[in-house]
Parts: sequence; structure tokens; C-alpha cells
Amino acid sequence: MTDDHVYLTLAEGDHEAEARWAYGTGFADPLHGVDTTVPPEVDGADLSLYCQLLGDDALILAQRLIEWCTLAPELEEEVALANLGLDLLGQARLLLTRAGQADGSGRTEDDFAYWRPEHEFHNVRLVELANGDFGFSIARLLLFATARRALYERLAGGPDPVLAAVAARGVKELAYHQEYAAAWTVRLGDGTPYSASRMQAGLDAVWPLLDELFTAHEVELRLGLDPAELREPVLAELAAVIAEAELTVPGAAPLARIGGKAGREGVHTEALGPLLAELQCVAREHPGATW
Repeated sequence: MTDDHVYLTLAEGDHEAEARWAYGTGFADPLHGVDTTVPPEVDGADLSLYCQLLGDDALILAQRLIEWCTLAPELEEEVALANLGLDLLGQARLLLTRAGQADGSGRTEDDFAYWRPEHEFHNVRLVELANGDFGFSIARLLLFATARRALYERLAGGPDPVLAAVAARGVKELAYHQEYAAAWTVRLGDGTPYSASRMQAGLDAVWPLLDELFTAHEVELRLGLDPAELREPVLAELAAVIAEAELTVPGAAPLARIGGKAGREGVHTEALGPLLAELQCVAREHPGATW
């Protein structure tokens, strides 16, 4: 971020590489010219499920960020958080569309978003928890953006051209999400004793959910991807931000799994159901409607 005024920071830059508006607005189509044929060495069903894992993370966190509209501490933050949410929504649309292509089912992004029950969503529990206060949401964004940017950097060189293209675009967006969250972490941590206590409380609350991002799902291992490899570099980046904010790296243990399962296996917290009810209500009330 080059300016303390977030709105100006979002608006600055007239080159595509510097633009920071919503995904799909003012950008070239990230899939333009990309061959959408599933590579022969990649299992289509596995690729579909993996795209659902990543797409569900992005979709659910997008909803949480957009909920800050009219509730953020400043108008500029509402604009910023809404646009971060739109970035993630754009990623979710591409990933869920790819999921329907890869398994040959022809399911659309809407089929995945609006017509699956709760236990068929594969997002990590970190992204589904209610927003809490501003410190909580900034802490969650910092953890998620840091880990997801590191993952996308690796996926950008992967064998599936569509997933690689989505990841390559996503790296630029998530780098800004990470920068935005880090700036607020430092600002609050290095602010008043009260702001520091709220920011520390946010980090303490979300830290037990971080480990789920590094716990490999069986489909990731079949695709030759192990998110555990990201653990150390991501923790190092987070520790640097937290130190600059003069806060303490939480030491809480990971949130327990239930019967060995968690969000990736469709086992969620009680927060996801109400979110999905709101997300899906219009489509379910008016099935087949277009607008």
C-alpha cells in the first residue's frame, strides 16, 4: 500500500498490473486463449474436487467480507473489503466452473454455489466463522491471504492450464489482500493499548484454525500437492508481521477435528448453515429464474 488512505490506494494506478479493483472488472479475461481440455495426466474427478476445495474457500470468505458493507469502521474500509470479497468471488466462479468441466458433469458455478447442502461444501472452517469485530476479520484475512498466496504461487506452474491461469491471476490479488491485512495488523497493534488488545484477541481467536490450511486432503496427495510444505514459510511471514505490530504469535493448539474430519470433509461449525441459507435463498425460492 502506498497511501494511508485506502480508497486512494485502491484507485491509484492506471496500468493493469497495478489496478486493484474487483476481479473481472477492467482486467483481461484470465482464461483468454487457455486450452480448457483436462490434461491426460490429470484425473478429472480429482481435479474437480480440488477446484471445489479452493472454490468453496473463496466463495465463503467472499460472503463474509461483503457482510462488512455498512458495518466497517470507515466508508473507505467498506469499499476496500467489498472489493477484496469480489476478488475472491471471481476466483470462486472460475474454480467452480472448472470443477464442472473437469469431472464431465457439466455442473455450473450456480449448481455448486446454490444447490449443494452444507455437508457437500469443502471449505476450511477458518473462512466460515462469523465476522466478529474488525480485529478478528483482519486477523482471518491475514492468515488466509498469506497461506493462499503461497499456494497459488505453486499452482501457477501446475499441469492444468485453467487452474494455473486462475492461480496466476489470484497471486496478484492475494498479495494485495495480504498487504492490506498486514497494514491494518500493524496499525492496530502499534496503536493504542485498546486497539492492540483487540488485534491480539483476533489473532488468538483465528490461530487454532490456521492448521487446517496445511492439512492435506486425500485428493491433494493424489494430485501430488502437500499443503504441509507451505507451513514453515507461511508461519515465518506471519511472525514477521506480528512482530512488527508488537504483538505475540499465538501458541494455541489447532482446533480439534470431529471424528478425524473437518471442513474439507464437510464437517463444519454452526456458522456455515445460516450463511448458506442467506446465500442460497433467492435461487431456491425461484428455481430456474434468470435476471
